[in-house]
Amino acid sequence: MRRLNISDSDVMEIALQNEILRSEDARYDHRLHGVLLVCKGFSSYEVAEMFGQNPTTIQRWVRSFQRDGFAGLEDCEKPGRPNRLTPHQLRAVNKALRKSPRDLGYSQNLWDGKLLSYHLEQSHKVTLGVRQCQRLFHQLGFRQRKPRPLIAHADAARQEAFKKTAAFGKKK
Repeated sequence: MRRLNISDSDVMEIALQNEILRSEDARYDHRLHGVLLVCKGFSSYEVAEMFGQNPTTIQRWVRSFQRDGFAGLEDCEKPGRPNRLTPHQLRAVNKALRKSPRDLGYSQNLWDGKLLSYHLEQSHKVTLGVRQCQRLFHQLGFRQRKPRPLIAHADAARQEAFKKTAAFGKKK
C-alpha cells in the first residue's frame, strides 16, 4: 500500500492542533488518545513527540486517568483569580453606592469608575482599576448614569429662537 501524504503538512499540523485545542470535547478526545497510546506501550516521550506536547503533560494525563478514571481527563472548572474584596467589604461597597457620593464627602454627584476606585483605596485599602470598578457596578446590579448636559434643561423658546432654520412643518 502506498504511503499517504498531506499537502502543506506543516501548516495542516498546526491547524489540526488548533482545532483540537478549540473544543472542550476535542481536548478530551486528545487526552484519551494519548492515554491509549501509553496503554499500547508507547512512552510518554514518544506520545509527547507525536502529539506536540510536553512529556510531563502526557504523564499528568496518565496520572489523572489512573487516579480519577475517565473523569480525570475531562476539563475541570478553573477557579480563577480570588476576589480582592472580602464579602464584608463588598456589602459595605454596595451600601456606599446606594448613597450619593456627596453624602460621603466627595464633590461629584454620581458614582463612576474613577471615583469608586478612589473610594475603595481610601476606605478599604484595596486597589482596583477603573475598568474593574465598572465591572463591580454591573456585578452589584447598578448601571452607570451620566450627568445630563445643561442644554437638556434649557428654555425651549430661547432654543427655538437660536436655531437658524425652522423645524420641519413650522413657520416662523
